Amino acid sequence: MNVNKKAFAATLLSIISGTLVSCNNISPDGDTATTNTDTKNVTDINTQTTNGDAKLRSVGVTLGDLSNPFFVVMAQGAEKEAKKIGGNDVKVTVVSSGYDLNQQFNQIENFVAADTDVIILNAADSKGIRPAVDQARKAGKIVIAVDTGVDAQVDATVTTNNVQAGEISCQYIADRLKGQGNVVIVNGPPVTSVIQRVDGCLKVLAKYPNIKILSKDQNAEGSRDGGLRVMSDLLVTFPKIDAVFAINDPSGVGVDLAANQAKRKDFFIVGVDGAPEAIQAIASNDSLYAATATQNPRGMTAKAVQVGNDILYGKKPKSPDILIPAKLITKENVSTSTGW
Repeated sequence: MNVNKKAFAATLLSIISGTLVSCNNISPDGDTATTNTDTKNVTDINTQTTNGDAKLRSVGVTLGDLSNPFFVVMAQGAEKEAKKIGGNDVKVTVVSSGYDLNQQFNQIENFVAADTDVIILNAADSKGIRPAVDQARKAGKIVIAVDTGVDAQVDATVTTNNVQAGEISCQYIADRLKGQGNVVIVNGPPVTSVIQRVDGCLKVLAKYPNIKILSKDQNAEGSRDGGLRVMSDLLVTFPKIDAVFAINDPSGVGVDLAANQAKRKDFFIVGVDGAPEAIQAIASNDSLYAATATQNPRGMTAKAVQVGNDILYGKKPKSPDILIPAKLITKENVSTSTGW
């Protein structure tokens, strides 16, 4: 992704009161004002905590990769909500795992050692992180999974409806192809959110026997560089591709770059996030980017902090699984999208 890392680092330093550790360049998963949260399965992300007298002391946030603007916005959402609840003295520590499981283990252990009130977890590995989660909860810590579920007992999980994101993305592909063509899925890290998006996509495409999936297992690591690398290889392997589903916008932007370098214009790209760069590409006449299923990174972490604080003071959510619906942005409605 074409991101000015110095600018984002400056932004992050200005919003975080605590320790910031940034790691390598891996990035899956974004907010848009057009996201509709008024559904039966969703708790309103703007709902305020009822514990007006509660004083939240500290929040620890471990995210996938702070070189990805999606996670910077998530950090902003957590910081703003924590300050709203606990005041300016609340300590918010945001760290980047770089999708390194061992590093995220250490980060969670550090949060526990620091007696952090609420731990917000964007898992580097949905299954592998379980022992760290178990240890934290055994120590009495509140753990809220955000953006991707984990194979562990957490206090609550706040995510995009990732199955829906995959479904609406690949329904767009099927409709545009009129049920016939060659499709590539550019996959990502082994986390629940990515797995669910691919499952949703495959569920839709299975209805169309004349759509052939050429590749679905290549891990582009959720990054622009990964998307460029994987797609460059796939373009050599497959001379005829009609559409690409990328599990997030950074990898989708890398796919677009690979197509430009190979001078290929025979396919279109659909991603997930609603990232600013993807929105710009969709609005452009020079890009192969056709659509993106939006997310709400700021809303997810804000809601995670709210729920964590409520649990801290004895109020559990009605449901521990909070889903925020996705909405598809295309060339037809991109002009009305405000993005993150």
